[in-house]
Amino acid sequence: MIRNVAGSVLALVGATAAVWSPFRAWYDGRHGSTYRIGDLFTGVTDARAGVLGSVLLPFAFAALVTLVGVVLRSRLLVALAGLVVLGFTVLWMVRVGQAEGSLAVSGDGHGLGDGVANALGGGVLLLIGALVMSGRPRSHRLPPEPPPTRPTLDGPPLTGPPPAGDAETRSMPYAAPGRFDVPVEPPRERTDRNAPPGP
Repeated sequence: MIRNVAGSVLALVGATAAVWSPFRAWYDGRHGSTYRIGDLFTGVTDARAGVLGSVLLPFAFAALVTLVGVVLRSRLLVALAGLVVLGFTVLWMVRVGQAEGSLAVSGDGHGLGDGVANALGGGVLLLIGALVMSGRPRSHRLPPEPPPTRPTLDGPPLTGPPPAGDAETRSMPYAAPGRFDVPVEPPRERTDRNAPPGP
């Protein structure tokens, strides 16, 4: 329970940082919300994009996946959101590096800005949150025990309690009803052919 709470908090903080990052400076003071999402696949240009068509879109999708993962306590969904944030951030860095020739880092507003740091940090927090979460508890159900069996002399084993019968049958708790009942013929009268006929 505590692990799920701690992991959820880390995941939500990471998702918030990722969504907020496009509204910060990414490179040379240019905000991430001005980079078109299509430029990440074709090459970064000076063309400006709308908010919904910028890199904010995959980050917003990652934040939505994070919310669903936190509600469902799914480590897989939270980790997927972290991979989306990191993947698009690294892809943007590759495209900007190709367009600029190299990536520069400086503290005077030129080069990589704090928006990139927020995006990378948010993705890392999402992955850490997924690792901290314990996920859903798994219910371990034991298989039902089979009914007790009683061996018999012939035929398959019988199940259930021993049958009720007479004293002889009850003295044999594993006997099946009717298995040992042998019909007994009545005694025949002895006849002697040499005996004289009766009166």
